[in-house]
Amino acid sequence: MAKARSVFRCTECGAEQPKWAGRCDACGEWNTLVEEAVGRSVGRSEGWKARAGDVAPVQLSNLATVRPERWRTGLAEFDFVLGGGIVPGSVVLVGGEPGIGKSTLLLQCAARLEQAGIPTLYVSGEESPDQLRLRAERLADDARGVHVLGETRLEAILHHAQALGSRVVFVDSIQTTYTDELEGAPGNVGQVRECAARLMRFAKQAGPAVLLVGHVTRGGGIAGPKTLEHIVDTVLYFEGEHTLDHRVLRAVKNRFGSVDEIGVFEMTGGGLLPVADPAAAFLAGRVTNTSGSAVTALMEGTRPLLVEIQALAAKAGFGTPASITAGWRSCSRCWSAAAAWPAGSWTCS
Repeated sequence: MAKARSVFRCTECGAEQPKWAGRCDACGEWNTLVEEAVGRSVGRSEGWKARAGDVAPVQLSNLATVRPERWRTGLAEFDFVLGGGIVPGSVVLVGGEPGIGKSTLLLQCAARLEQAGIPTLYVSGEESPDQLRLRAERLADDARGVHVLGETRLEAILHHAQALGSRVVFVDSIQTTYTDELEGAPGNVGQVRECAARLMRFAKQAGPAVLLVGHVTRGGGIAGPKTLEHIVDTVLYFEGEHTLDHRVLRAVKNRFGSVDEIGVFEMTGGGLLPVADPAAAFLAGRVTNTSGSAVTALMEGTRPLLVEIQALAAKAGFGTPASITAGWRSCSRCWSAAAAWPAGSWTCS
C-alpha cells in the first residue's frame, strides 16, 4: 500500500512546501516547518451536501442524562485528581521529568484496574516486556494479569487494543509512537500530533480510555506541539524532587472535573503510595519553638495544606540588603510572605 502524501506546513504563517527546509520561504522564520499528512481525494466533492453515515444534529434536551460510570483505580489520590476516576472514552496526558515515576504510577493503575475486572493494555516504546516484568515484580500491586506490548507503530497498537477488547490503554510514551502515514521520525511535531489525534478518535469511537505519557522540555512544558494539550481531555503533571520521597500529581486541565487539584504520593520500594494527610507528612519531624520557623496554610484547589516556612536573616556586607527565597515569593522591603500575590509582585505598596 502506497503511503499517504505529506506536506511541510509552517507553524507561523501556514504556508505549505513539498519538502523540509530550515527556513520558511513565505515568512522567513527558521525551524517552523513540520510534516503533515494529506488525505487523498476519493471523488468529486459534493460541497454542503450530506453523505451516508454523517451524524445528524440533535438537541441537548433529547440526549440521555445518564452519566457514565467512572473506573476507579484504587489509588485514592490519582482518582481524586481526575475528579473521581477514569472516564470511559477520555484521553489523559501525564507529563513529568525523567525518572519521576510516571511509568510506575500508570503500571500500578493498570494492575489495579485489571484486578477490578477492567481489561487493560500497557504499551511501552521505551521498555521491553521483560523489563516491564522486572518493574512489576518490585511493585506491591499484583500486575501479572496486565497485557503488555512492546510496540511503537500506531497501527499495531490500535489493532492489538481492539483484538484484546481493552477498556483502558496506556501508551508510554507518545513521543516514541509513530504512524506509517508519515515519513518523519518518532517524536517530531507531525508524528506526535497525528498519533495523538488518531488515538483521540479511537477513544471517542471505540470507547476505551487512553492514558498517554508525555516527555517534558527543559522549561518544564510537555514536549511536542501545543495542540497536543488541546486535543486531550485531561492534562496531569507529575512533579517532585528526585532527592525526596514525595511526589505531587497536579491537574492543569480537566474536562470532567476541577482543575488545580493535587494528589500527594510517597515513593517507596514497592511503588507509589497515596498520602492521605499531606499536611502531617510535610510537618513530620518539625521541631517546635524554633526561631525563624513558621507554619502557614495554603489552598491547592479544594484542599488546604499546612507547610513550614523557614527564614534566615544575616547582616549584609554591602549597602543594600536583599531577600532571596527558594520556592516562595517574598517582599524585598518588609520580607513578608506573599504567596497570594500574583507572579511578578516582588515589592509591597
